[in-house]
Parts: sequence; structure tokens; C-alpha cells
Amino acid sequence: MYKHILVAVDGSTTSELALKEGAQLAKEQGAVLRLTHVIDNTLGYTALESPRQMAAYQAELREAGEQVLAHAAAAIREAGLQADTRLVTIDGPGRRIYDAIEQEAERWPADLIVIGTHGRRGFRHLLLGSVADGLARVATKPVLLVRGG
Repeated sequence: MYKHILVAVDGSTTSELALKEGAQLAKEQGAVLRLTHVIDNTLGYTALESPRQMAAYQAELREAGEQVLAHAAAAIREAGLQADTRLVTIDGPGRRIYDAIEQEAERWPADLIVIGTHGRRGFRHLLLGSVADGLARVATKPVLLVRGG
């Protein structure tokens, strides 16, 4: 049923649960995996004062994102599978992380998107928002939400 499964990873415990679920589905379905991590460079524009600071900030984000992807790819190899990785960067205002995941799922093309969710409700959800919730609203592909422990 699913031949291309995109798993959004961010290094969190919840993300690791989604990764395990995506790996299990890939094994069962004989699917190809793509691990995707999104970095948002726009956050630094409001907080940093000089171009040098911004360049250093962006380099740190990229390095951290590459480490998240390397860790996730190693976990997939340990499970006896292979996956390709994709680091997606948001450089302009108005684009959200869930939009970037959706666009990557369309571009690749994924048959299923797997993402972890913290399951926040009420005021905490209102304050923090949710990438998973936003993705579920905008996605044109099926989305599997894996709830954290």
C-alpha cells in the first residue's frame, strides 16, 4: 500500500517513536524511507544583530540538523533498513515547518508522512502550537501521528 514513507525527525523522544513506527511500516510494506529534518533560519533574523552572527547561527542549525539526520539514519540501519535523508531549510518569512514537510512529501513523492506528536492540549497547545497538528491540516498525503509517551 505504501511504497514511499517520509518520516519527519527532530531528535526528540517523540520523533524517535515516529521513526520506529515508520521503520516498522517500511519493513511490512517493503517501502522506501526518507528521513526529513527542517531547519528554520528565519528565527535568527529577529534575534541576531550582525551578518556574521547570522551566518554562525545558520551554520550551527545546519550542523545540528545533519546530526539529527545521521542519528536517525543510524537507527534505521540498525533495524536492517536503508533510508535517504533530506535537510530542508526555511529561509523566508511566512513558511512554516509543517509547510516545508508537506512540500517535501509532494516533491519526493511520499505515499505516507509519519510524524511524532506531543499531544498537547488547551493552553499549552495554544502557546506552543504543533507542527504535527499543522501538518495534519495542510497535508495532501495521509499522515500518521505517533503520540509521545
